Amino acid sequence: MLFRSLKPLLAGEQHLQLIWLALGSVPVVEFAAHANPDALVLDLQHGLWERTTLEAAIGAVGMHVPVIARCAENSHGAISQALDAGAASVLVPLVETAEDARRAISAGRYPPTGKRSAGGVRPLRAGLEAMRAADRDVAIGLMIETVEGVENVEAIAATAGVDYLFIGTGDLALSRGTSDSEVIGRDCERIVRAAAANGLPCGIFTANARAVRQAFESGCRMAVSANDIDLVKEGFLAARKATFEC
Repeated sequence: MLFRSLKPLLAGEQHLQLIWLALGSVPVVEFAAHANPDALVLDLQHGLWERTTLEAAIGAVGMHVPVIARCAENSHGAISQALDAGAASVLVPLVETAEDARRAISAGRYPPTGKRSAGGVRPLRAGLEAMRAADRDVAIGLMIETVEGVENVEAIAATAGVDYLFIGTGDLALSRGTSDSEVIGRDCERIVRAAAANGLPCGIFTANARAVRQAFESGCRMAVSANDIDLVKEGFLAARKATFEC
């Protein structure tokens, strides 16, 4: 195995708690892995990850905990780079149509299923047969985070080769032009229903423990229990507050 696969967890019934990492720090990834999350998400779209730190982070923890790479974009280059680094899963942003979904799946699979190119330091080290075996264990997740994506979510979820959906509430609120919880909540319900109708788990970005519990109660199987930016920010603010209270 080139990595610890996410697929057995997706096939089960248990709720999955994720840690989201954007600061580009390999030591922070190692600390996060010691917290025993179900999976780690490395944010290549908005985070500070570079190719060498991505490779180092996955090399440090990828055999122990599934690593999901949130790609920079829905392109062959971005998706293959994340998988070449050894990610167990790619989470493709801003998927709005079934054609977008098919493009992501094609980029994430070797021929004859898709058009992923054979390469990458870590995959080539293991050899061609190991690459083919690993291809079966790669999970492809699609982010629904725009109004158009919500409107097409039934067709997206029905696309062959999708392993899970993931809701991006921040971009969805921007796309809707409102943060009204009832409006966004209805969108989330529609996405969860579409996923369930096609036997897919659905995840969502959450900011705290209460939101995680609410996500699981609403039918999501995956939620973010912690993220490095908020932990660092809140830690410094708490330390400063504690100093003045002494």
